[in-house]
Amino acid sequence: MIGFTSLKRLLLATATLGFAAHAAAAEPSLKLDVYNPGANAIFPVTSVLVSGKKDAILVDAQFGKSQAQQLVEKIRASGKHLTTIYISHGDPDYYFGLDTLTAAFPDAKVVASQPTVDHIKATVDGKLAFWGPKMGADVPAKTIVPGVLKGHSLTLEGQKLDVIGLDGKQPDRSFVWIPSIKAVVGGVVVAENIHVWMADTQTPQSHADWLSTLKTIEGLQPKTVIPGHFLGDSARTLAPVHFTADYIKAFDEETTKAKDSAELIAAMKKRYPDLGEDSSLELSAKVAKGEMKW
Repeated sequence: MIGFTSLKRLLLATATLGFAAHAAAAEPSLKLDVYNPGANAIFPVTSVLVSGKKDAILVDAQFGKSQAQQLVEKIRASGKHLTTIYISHGDPDYYFGLDTLTAAFPDAKVVASQPTVDHIKATVDGKLAFWGPKMGADVPAKTIVPGVLKGHSLTLEGQKLDVIGLDGKQPDRSFVWIPSIKAVVGGVVVAENIHVWMADTQTPQSHADWLSTLKTIEGLQPKTVIPGHFLGDSARTLAPVHFTADYIKAFDEETTKAKDSAELIAAMKKRYPDLGEDSSLELSAKVAKGEMKW
């Protein structure tokens, strides 16, 4: 027969083990480390290191060499083993930094969705010719085209990172959803504290599809949203999703009313006087009013 004292010890040990197991289960299995160079780079583009206990996946590789090198140092400081670099969009600010990153982490797989790979292959030469002279010492020594992601997800220590939107109307404008921590990262569809880049979506349907993607993000009820581009401190909530949707609608309204790009720029600055990246607005306005081809 078990004694009263022994029984108390057994119950205490069981309770302690149960508490420890509950605490371990409650602790997030994956963590996010965000790098964004802000106003110190041509583009305030975001890279996210998704880390487990030992391994990590990097989402997006920066634009210039110096920013990519800072990202390398951040990854090394994490102490994690980088298994994969996932490129979430086909514009050069997402992948030009691969030259620096793959030199530092030669064993990491570099992958992207098929639509992203197709976009990179079709535009890389023109993008390098356009941006190279503007980048100076930050231009990559070589451009690297990712391999094609098999399926619609990546796995990190048993946890899925799902690529959402590949079956939708804009498969080249997808994003990454991490269900275990209810986080949205990657892609080009969410911005914050900046004028939204509108030059790549030039039709009412493309804007409707974009708004639909933002609705999809909202429907996931994420706890964390990391915008693909932002300046200053990010709220990391649904606020930038709502801002981006409102900006798209405002841009469409003002485009209809403006007689030229100058009027459109003035109207958008009046609506959003505190946003950064005026150059994005200026180019987008010229494209929207037919004054420039893009």
